[in-house]
Amino acid sequence: MEIIQKFGLETKLFLFQLINFFIIVLILKNFLFKPLKRILDERKRKIEQSLQDVENAKVVLESASEERKKIIANAKVDADKLMMSIKTSADEVKEKTLVEAKSRSQQIIEEAKNKASIEFENMSRQIGKISVDISSKILSKVLSELFSEEEKQKLMSRALEKIDEKITN
Repeated sequence: MEIIQKFGLETKLFLFQLINFFIIVLILKNFLFKPLKRILDERKRKIEQSLQDVENAKVVLESASEERKKIIANAKVDADKLMMSIKTSADEVKEKTLVEAKSRSQQIIEEAKNKASIEFENMSRQIGKISVDISSKILSKVLSELFSEEEKQKLMSRALEKIDEKITN
C-alpha cells in the first residue's frame, strides 16, 4: 500500500479506468473486429473461388485445345484416305485411257484438296467460335466479381482478341 501511495495511485480511479478499458476492448471486439474478420474471410473466400474458377477455365481451355487437335488430326486422316481413294480411282481410269486419266485425276485431286481445305477451315472456325464462347463465359464469370463493367469489357475484348489471334495462327 505504501508503494501505491508513493506513486499517487488512487485505487478507485484505477479500477474505473480498468473497467473502462475492458468495456472498450469488448466493444471493439464485438463491433469492429468481428465484422472486419467476417469481411476479410468473405473476401478470402471470393478470391479462392475466383482462383478455382481460373483453374477450371484453364482445364476447359486445355480440353478444348486437345479436342481441336483431335478434330484436326481426324480431318487430316480423312483427307489422306480421300486422297488414297482418289489415287486408286485415277490409276484405274489411267489404265483405260491415258489422256482422260490425266485430266480426270488432276481434277479429282484439286477437288479433294479444296474440299479438305474448306472442311479444315470450317472446323477451325467452329472450334474457334466454341473456344471464344467458352472463354467469354468463363471470363465474364470470373470478372463479374472482381471488376466493374467497363473494366470487364476492356479485359474481355483484349482476351478475345488474343484468343482469335491464336486460333487464326
